[in-house]
Amino acid sequence: MGYSSDDDKILSYNDVVLRRSDLDILNGPNFLNDRVIEFYLSYLSTVHTSSAISLIPPSIAFWISNCPDTESLKDFIKPLGLRDSDLLIFPVNDNTNVELAEGGLHWTLLVYYKEANSFFHHDSLMGLNKWSAKQLFEAVSPFVSDGDAIYRECSDTPQQRNGYDCGVYLLAIAQVICQWFSSGGVQNRDELWFTDVKETVPDLANRLREEILGLIRRLISEKSE
Repeated sequence: MGYSSDDDKILSYNDVVLRRSDLDILNGPNFLNDRVIEFYLSYLSTVHTSSAISLIPPSIAFWISNCPDTESLKDFIKPLGLRDSDLLIFPVNDNTNVELAEGGLHWTLLVYYKEANSFFHHDSLMGLNKWSAKQLFEAVSPFVSDGDAIYRECSDTPQQRNGYDCGVYLLAIAQVICQWFSSGGVQNRDELWFTDVKETVPDLANRLREEILGLIRRLISEKSE
């Protein structure tokens, strides 16, 4: 993907480089791109520092889902140490073209919780991404369990009210689940995080774009001091 001369880099954060156009995406009613998704997941990993939580970047989740052969996938996944984590969070995108950067039209969230040996798919648009989520589940499942993990669609996931906030809902749900886990929610094995997601995500999603913009501005300010 090319960048115009005025699309300056504005922030380097961990392994993510944000550009001025990313602020425009957050400011308007726009579909979130890979960089914004990766940035906020990376930020969540610095807030929830437990090694039991792994937030997987979009590019890695995409490659796991679309890797053409098992041996290459095995070599790719091994250094990630996925079996060492109790909670794995994967962004899911419906792009099926490995040659198309930042393709796709819908973001959702796939979560693996080791205690339940289950994958949970949260889709904010009526299960539109079920096929892509199952593809990722089938690709990654042998590397996090003994191949006996269960796949579940979370039908009571809060639903977006427009055609562009799927990425915001992905990030809001990821934040709530990380907070649930870090707050000792693992003790509530039956209900898991589902009530927290239903009660918290709608309001959080409404304000999350502004919160991410504020976070970016604060980090830019801190780096310039």
